[in-house]
Amino acid sequence: MTAAETGDDVSVLFEQYKIAIEMADRISARRGTANGFYFTVSSALLATSETLGLSIASIAGMALAGAWWLQLRSYRNLNAAKWAAIGSLEAHLPAHPFADEWSILKNDPLEHTIMRSRWLGDALRPLSRYAELSIVEQVVPAIYLGLFVASLIHALS
Repeated sequence: MTAAETGDDVSVLFEQYKIAIEMADRISARRGTANGFYFTVSSALLATSETLGLSIASIAGMALAGAWWLQLRSYRNLNAAKWAAIGSLEAHLPAHPFADEWSILKNDPLEHTIMRSRWLGDALRPLSRYAELSIVEQVVPAIYLGLFVASLIHALS
């Protein structure tokens, strides 16, 4: 902390930090709600594809999966910017809980008992680091996209 960051400055900085954390949490909650919406609508399209017509449901589903993936990418970029700003604020505070947590998650290996087995450890090493939720959750719209593409191919054949 610099000499200018004393008393009232630290208090203001800490209030800004708390607001930034709250906003990041709200973005995560909105992302979860959006995922629930897309999952429900995509599942409903698959379930009712016979009634709607397989090709129509497939085209709608592909568009929906694309929109879902793009929205997840947007949330990921927004969250990355928010956490970078939070990290900048933390640099001026006495503790750095989120930067420390991120560092731990990115460097924490698989359970040591698994890693004792040479062949199992080698096989699982690529998975041994924390997988960001934003990366993992982007697999779901890709799976739905694949299902809708397969459905369209089936409808057209």
